[in-house]
Amino acid sequence: MTTIGPSDPPFSNSGSDKVNIGQYFNQSGEIVDCWLDHLMPPVDVDPPIIHEAMRYSLFAGGKRLRPILAMATGELFGVSEEDLLPAACTLEMIHTYSLIHDDLPAMDDDDLRRGMPTCHVRYGEAIAILAGDALLTQAFITLSTTPIKDPLIRIALLRELSTASGTINALIGGQVLDLTSEGKRVSGAELEMIHRAKTGALIRCAVRMGALIGGASSRELTALTTYGEKIGLAFQIADDLLDETATTAQLGKTAGKDAATKKATYTSLYGLDGAQQLARRVVEEAHASLHQLDLDITRLEAIARFIIDRQS
Repeated sequence: MTTIGPSDPPFSNSGSDKVNIGQYFNQSGEIVDCWLDHLMPPVDVDPPIIHEAMRYSLFAGGKRLRPILAMATGELFGVSEEDLLPAACTLEMIHTYSLIHDDLPAMDDDDLRRGMPTCHVRYGEAIAILAGDALLTQAFITLSTTPIKDPLIRIALLRELSTASGTINALIGGQVLDLTSEGKRVSGAELEMIHRAKTGALIRCAVRMGALIGGASSRELTALTTYGEKIGLAFQIADDLLDETATTAQLGKTAGKDAATKKATYTSLYGLDGAQQLARRVVEEAHASLHQLDLDITRLEAIARFIIDRQS
């Protein structure tokens, strides 16, 4: 997984309450990886090639942002690791499946992901497609078989994850809009619609799943949903900025690919300075939504700031 240096500055929501977000991501990422290893089929189970390919992409690295968001939100309500992690890990399974398919020749046609050959380069297109399909399926196997005390919460979690992975204002629909907008002029509203779906839906889902497991009230869930939507948008703006300013080595994937394929991006629409200003404003709006809560929001504020300050 991507390591964030221990010297990275902590962020705070006040002068006295501070959290070292780099340390939190490193420690939480290790916990997520342990749970993923436990939840995934072993390589030595038939057919081994598909389980190897699934694990190859799942453990290729990454910040584990989505499961960590679910963890951090659930922790607001005092939920234990054991009650949070199986559901949180399903988000990483869905995310990795989407990356495998996104890298395919029929989609973005990329040979590098997280600094390693993409799944189809390593295993061939057929196995890569099936590895993505299998990770998507494994997410729902995991969520449907994990012990959850309240069956209504299990149903709510299944609804959240399936809706966020679908076509209406969700992951697949956003990918379709992204593909069909290549080479076309899009408005700010159209660009936001693409990325609220493609990138934002699963990030919003992560926050909502943590809140649902924690038993959040309607008011708390509304505020946290707004937070999730805002940071999902901020994440995409930051991605567009990094595609313009970072190197392939920093990104772990081909830099400048969006410009080369004439994708609709925040930097192409607003320029570097405009996109940076927009990212900061969206994070301020995310913070404002958290201030409606009578909870310790320090960590979630720090995660929002990390999203736009990251270097990869």
